[in-house]
Amino acid sequence: MADPYPCSPVDPHPEPDERTAEAALRPARLADFEGQPRVVDQLGLVLQAARHRGSVPDHVLLSGPPGLGKTTLAMIMANELGAALRISSGPAIQHAGDLAAILSGLSEGEVFFLDEIHRMSRPAEEMLYLAMEDFRVDVVVGKGPGATAIPLEIPPFVLVGATTRAGLLPGPLRDRFGFTAQLEFYEPAALERIVRRSADVLRIGIHDEAAATIARRSRGTPRIANRLLRRVRDVAQVRGDGVVTQSLALEALRVYEVDQRGLDRLDRAVLEAICTKFGGGPVGLGTLAIAVGEETETVAEVAEPFLVRQGFLMRTPRGRVATAGGYRHLGITPPPGRAEEPGLF
Repeated sequence: MADPYPCSPVDPHPEPDERTAEAALRPARLADFEGQPRVVDQLGLVLQAARHRGSVPDHVLLSGPPGLGKTTLAMIMANELGAALRISSGPAIQHAGDLAAILSGLSEGEVFFLDEIHRMSRPAEEMLYLAMEDFRVDVVVGKGPGATAIPLEIPPFVLVGATTRAGLLPGPLRDRFGFTAQLEFYEPAALERIVRRSADVLRIGIHDEAAATIARRSRGTPRIANRLLRRVRDVAQVRGDGVVTQSLALEALRVYEVDQRGLDRLDRAVLEAICTKFGGGPVGLGTLAIAVGEETETVAEVAEPFLVRQGFLMRTPRGRVATAGGYRHLGITPPPGRAEEPGLF
């Protein structure tokens, strides 16, 4: 089935061809990392203390929704420590041997960034326990009664794990991280500063009102803010003189169907389906996905969390229910007795 909502500009997950564009916009120093002052302060203390001791820092776990800067923080850590960076992901490590091959190739003090660490296989997790604590792995050679465990020493390294679902991590693995950082959604003012910085890097002229508009519609997520900036730049270059004005920004956001609260076409389709087809709910997630012609996982992971944060949708034991705020956002008068759910930002 063809995707009726392709390439949403407000999907917090990275698009396949977006890595290069993102890399050019990443800050290189902790002092330049916007929007997470508490995490920056705490992580800065961890790194400075390690430098004073002349040792490697504690292992770090970065937790938070996609697009908030976990990969960027890992790169900044390596840069601040003057160390090499090795990058892998949980789905890519399905066997203990895969992890042993990576760990044995690390140099002393190297930063090993493991994205989606909650998706790593159980045998690899158990090998990682020993590597994090004792900087040693046991490689099993042979099978059956004749199998032999050969201890392999590895140089001290820094593991930076990233997860969007910290609750799925086993307790023993969580406990081995010396510092856990919880990244929060960004305030519009911080996103506006990020948009301005990205515009400078990309050499885009942008008016203050346009930067503020992009920031407000970015769902509290820097990745979305930078993506919207690039889409607005395209419209400014094609339909204007290349400078992003407020009118061009609004026109671009209309073209890409991102409304004043950051909802895109899929979000509105989900909300409209609940309000108009199912009487406001409750309705099951599977039924809702069929109604909008989308995969269940996409509705659950992309549209639903944002609608809940905005106070337009509630999860109940019987299914999803639209709030009075959700009705009003669509321009529909809410039925009597419809619950209110205040947005989070």
